[in-house]
Parts: sequence; structure tokens; C-alpha cells
Amino acid sequence: MLPQMKAWQSYRQVATQTASPGQLVLLLYNGIIRFLEQARLGFGLEDPKESNEAINNNLQRALAIINELSQSLNMAEGGEFAVRMRSLYDYFDRRLHESNMNKTEPGIVEVLKHVTILRDAWAEMLQKGAGTVDTTILARSRVTALPDSTLRP
Repeated sequence: MLPQMKAWQSYRQVATQTASPGQLVLLLYNGIIRFLEQARLGFGLEDPKESNEAINNNLQRALAIINELSQSLNMAEGGEFAVRMRSLYDYFDRRLHESNMNKTEPGIVEVLKHVTILRDAWAEMLQKGAGTVDTTILARSRVTALPDSTLRP
């Protein structure tokens, strides 16, 4: 393994182990965005095998993160927000599976747009509220406020 790659992996490991729950959600949203962008690049590859592999592998990674976010919702205490987020994550799951099966890009672009909105709202909430929820920031980004108990520890 290259020394640069090993250093990057060490940095990522430390970052995820020392991040607050709010920062972890931000990292997960960033991961979804990165994998969806990589999947989109697969549509531009000339070799059909490479194209299909790039699309499938990156969509599978994005779907795994979406599933993790969905499963981490505390449905008992999260109220309406948790219900809406679960529905949204289920929708993302359906759209990305559809895109993967049909090897079409529109579902990927749509989910990428929505996840970017969520990520930006989450980042702004963390920056302005130092980890607490500011409902005006979330409302401006078309996302409902997140109760502190929505994510399980």
C-alpha cells in the first residue's frame, strides 16, 4: 500500500472515531454524495463492463450508507421527523435501485440533489448551532427540525 493511501486511511479512521454524532451524519451525507458522483461518472465510460461496474459498485455503496442512516433513526422518540426521514430514505433506496437496474441517470441526479440539500442544511446546523438544532436553518432548506433523540447513540 502506498504511504499516502495509508495516511489517508488512518486520517479517515481517526476522524470517524472522534467525530460527534452530528459530524458523523455529515460524513455519511458526504459519502453518499461522493459515491453518487462516482456512479454518474460511470455513464461516461466507453467499456460497457467498466461502466456497469462503476455504476453498480458506487450505487451499492451509497445505498449501504442510506440504509445505515435509515436504520439509525429512533422511530420511538423521533416523532414525525423520523417517520418523514424514513420515508425519504426509502424513496432514495427505490430511486437508486431503479437507476441501477435500468442503468439510467435521472434517479441518481434526483437523489444527489436531495442529499446535497440535506447535507448543506446539516452542515449549517452544525456550524451555527454547535450541534444543536436551529429550526429556521432546517426550514429554509426544506427539512424539518431533528429532535436530539432521533438518532440512536
